[in-house]
Amino acid sequence: MADSNPTVFGKILRGEIDAPRVYEDEYCIAFKDLQPQAPVHLLVIPRLHLAGLNEADAGQEALLGHLLLVAAQVAKEAGLAAWRTVINTGAEAGQTVFHLHLHVIGGRPLSWPPG
Repeated sequence: MADSNPTVFGKILRGEIDAPRVYEDEYCIAFKDLQPQAPVHLLVIPRLHLAGLNEADAGQEALLGHLLLVAAQVAKEAGLAAWRTVINTGAEAGQTVFHLHLHVIGGRPLSWPPG
C-alpha cells in the first residue's frame, strides 16, 4: 500500500509530507490541494496504491464508489452546493501524480469544456 508508493501521495499517506486533512477513514483520506486551482480544491485518495483509474478492476468496485461518496461528503462539508469532481487518467489527460485521486473543485464558476 502506501509503504511502497513513491509518489507524493504515498508520502502524504505515510505522514512524510503534511497535508491539511479534512477526512480520513480506513479506505481513503481527503485533504486540501497544496496547489489549489479554485477557492475549494480538495483531493480524495485511496490508501490502496492504484496508479490511475485504468488500473482499477471489479475488485475495487466498492472502493471506487466509496471515493465518490467521500468526494460528495467533503464538498458539502466545505460549504459547496455545486462542484466538479475530476479524475485525470494518464499524462495526456493531465494526470501528474500517478496515484488515483479525485479532485473536488468549487467555490467559483467553472467553465466547460475544462481544457
